[in-house]
Amino acid sequence: MRMMAFIGFVIISANGFSEVIKATGHVESLVENTLAILNGNMSLAVLLMLIIGLVVTMGIGSSFATIPIIAAIFVPLSLELGLSPLAIIGDAGSPASDSTLGPTSGLNADGQHNHIWDSCVPTFIFYNIPLIIFGWIAIMFVL
Repeated sequence: MRMMAFIGFVIISANGFSEVIKATGHVESLVENTLAILNGNMSLAVLLMLIIGLVVTMGIGSSFATIPIIAAIFVPLSLELGLSPLAIIGDAGSPASDSTLGPTSGLNADGQHNHIWDSCVPTFIFYNIPLIIFGWIAIMFVL
């Protein structure tokens, strides 16, 4: 029960932080400066957005809570880059998120499950790395 309450608190906090980012009115200047640095290199921009999305998600610990924060910046940036709506929708995933905490709590019934090595590391290797690789390929060549 405490874990679910913590996840809810993180989601609410992330949504509030997203509103603060938008209220400052500096999202437009952040997008403009990022576009100037990237110099129109869509390939690099997509790769950086996927990796930054993963890092932010890992830091917050909830793939659901990152959506308001990442969307506040990544959606305007993606639109300026000319990405299709299908390419904009998505989530980088997190090895240390509610996606792995749930299974860990069930698998640890016998007290022998190691959350990091038995849930997070395999999720990162077999889910997040392929997600970045195939997500980048899909956005660059399919969508």
